[in-house]
Amino acid sequence: MADKVLIVGGGISGISAAVEAAEAGLEAVIIEKNPYLGGRVAQLHKYFPKLCPPYCGLEINFKRIKQNPMISFYTLAEVTNISGSEGDYNVTVRVNPRYVNEKCTACNDCVEQCGASRPNEFNYGMDSTRAVYLPHEMSFPLRHVVDKSACDAGCQKCVEACKYGAIDMSMEPQTVEVNASSIVFATGWNPYDASKIENINFATSQNVITNVMMERLAAPNGPTKGKLLRPSDGKEVKNVAFVQCAGSRDENNLDYCSAICCMASLKQATYIRDSYPEDSKATIFYIDLRAAGKYEDFLQRLQADENVTMTKGKVAKIEEAASGDVTVTVEDILGGGKIEATFDMVVLAAGMEPAAKGANIPASLTYEANGFIDADNLPAGISACGVARRPDDVSASVQDATGAALRALQSRAGVNKPLEAAEMSGGN
Repeated sequence: MADKVLIVGGGISGISAAVEAAEAGLEAVIIEKNPYLGGRVAQLHKYFPKLCPPYCGLEINFKRIKQNPMISFYTLAEVTNISGSEGDYNVTVRVNPRYVNEKCTACNDCVEQCGASRPNEFNYGMDSTRAVYLPHEMSFPLRHVVDKSACDAGCQKCVEACKYGAIDMSMEPQTVEVNASSIVFATGWNPYDASKIENINFATSQNVITNVMMERLAAPNGPTKGKLLRPSDGKEVKNVAFVQCAGSRDENNLDYCSAICCMASLKQATYIRDSYPEDSKATIFYIDLRAAGKYEDFLQRLQADENVTMTKGKVAKIEEAASGDVTVTVEDILGGGKIEATFDMVVLAAGMEPAAKGANIPASLTYEANGFIDADNLPAGISACGVARRPDDVSASVQDATGAALRALQSRAGVNKPLEAAEMSGGN
């Protein structure tokens, strides 16, 4: 029987599952499609409700990974085949070339010499990087990547600039075989494509952005270095509208609640208020405000701010004027009639769509109607955690990942054999 768990996805859920399993004595292998670990959490500016930066938690986990020989990981990797059963799964992994080896010191000399550019997906396309780039300043692993598709034909400037011999343009894809007793799917989520929502003009309005884009605008390592500037003209944004359920709870788009959007918008309203405390305003248009349990105090804090307005109403239309200002037309449910109000910028609370949906995962997985993995009907030895199985916030996803680690330990022990006390406490 294999003594290993393979974890598909290196976001906060996958990392947490790997660390918890490894520290209890089970070897863990993380497979991540991006060139870095951390997933969507790495792209956040702050967590709610404490409003601390995400790397205060990610860095601790990265340190645990580096110090634990029981954990290994592959970035730029994807699972191409799964066979076998609980206790003896055989998994084939394709590892795509990074074109930069372990000699890289992230000195940036290669970037300075590169003349080609590419859209920066880490910042959701709001700026660009060179063809050779560091995914972001806190990237783990802290190593550059070459996007060969963006390179100028025949250019070798980055290779010549690297005095450590870290850039190797001859790298080829590799195939890795992993034998594991269990598999955890922590495939996470993608932001819903707001261009599919017909009445909000996201595709044609520069100053209508999504909530994930707002996180990057506010982040110190984002496209504007943390300054809240609107995309069209760089104007400081001091009057911002937040549109809740943008595409969510809508049978034409996502017919479910993504669970975190209300709290995300409340959190982002604090970005506006903290940046310009004297004269900024935030308006939240909502269907229902959902801040259950421990988040109720956070909601009440924002409700007490006289410069934060919360209006219950369904947004009917969003239009951008030549000046760049954006007008929102809303059906005012409590006040009656319609509201037309103009803002510097509009932020759409676009929902979370499971990354597993349409991903052609090579395993006998069962999905519920919206594309989330049906965790109650999976083969023995296979589990799912975090947003792979349902919309959830970071805290709940980490807790769920701990449960996935426990299930992996049970698979190692044998489905009919209870875990010994030493195993539960971290012994072998």
